[in-house]
Amino acid sequence: MIHSGKPLALAAVILALASISITARAETLAATGSIDALFTPWDDAEGAIVRALTEAQQTIHVQAYLLTSRSISQALMAAKARGVIVAILADQKMLDSGQISQIPTLAAADIPIRLETRYAIAHNKIILIDAATPHGILITGSYNFTWSAQARNAENLLILRDNPALLQRYLNNWQRHHAEAQPFEKEYKETHHVD
Repeated sequence: MIHSGKPLALAAVILALASISITARAETLAATGSIDALFTPWDDAEGAIVRALTEAQQTIHVQAYLLTSRSISQALMAAKARGVIVAILADQKMLDSGQISQIPTLAAADIPIRLETRYAIAHNKIILIDAATPHGILITGSYNFTWSAQARNAENLLILRDNPALLQRYLNNWQRHHAEAQPFEKEYKETHHVD
């Protein structure tokens, strides 16, 4: 009886595929802390975001598809002014679309900004406040950081507090995106500045 080795090779391929699917599976994290759930236009999601930003003591990491809210922009600049490290990732296509973005204004305030260009849409809407601390805050949901999201759209927003493992997972993802994003260039700032 002659063994061709094909069954062994097939078994190796199946095993490799199984290990890929295991690593691609979502990580389950324990539920800890508190969760505020807000729904616009009924709840003041923008106000809740601004209040959370005022709590920041060390860091704020933003990942925005669109950021046109002046209130949120002002809260980010105020945080930087009081010594909080603020960093922003934004979708370049939305910035180029002619929307009245606050990104150039934030860049003019010396907040580091990188633009996501790799994806068809960089659709994350995330704010991490003091993410490396036990009492950090994660803000996420469908809510874009815009006036329309508050006043005209049906959106949802979650504010999750005191879940360090979840915050670390989001921070790791933010850092992965940051590493592959492009710097917001000075020339871009000058030609697209919005007051």
